[in-house]
Amino acid sequence: MTAHVTKKILTRAGIDSERLALNWASAAEAPLYVELITGFTNRIKDLGPLGSIEGLARDEIKSKLSVALAAVENVKLRVQIAKLAQGMRKLNDYSPEPVEAEISKKVNDIILKVMDKQENIRSEP
Repeated sequence: MTAHVTKKILTRAGIDSERLALNWASAAEAPLYVELITGFTNRIKDLGPLGSIEGLARDEIKSKLSVALAAVENVKLRVQIAKLAQGMRKLNDYSPEPVEAEISKKVNDIILKVMDKQENIRSEP
């Protein structure tokens, strides 16, 4: 669930969410691990340096990531994510569709509001 929220925040910050991947492989799954790492490495190479595919200059990236950091540190957002996690545990269904639906329903608006507020604070003289 945290990866879903992080991808939403990256997208809102203008960073391609494909720059984040979260996959699981046990120590007994060395070929899968190699496949996952190789695939992710190739994807990042295809995307190029941070900002290139996004069309952002270095200072814009720093500013947007600073806003994203402030958003994830926001108490209101963290409380809502904790409540969402509790609800997901009760459902006991962590497949992508229900997770995405719950995030969309309960967290997206808070992400937008918090990041908008942070951008406004940072743009004030």
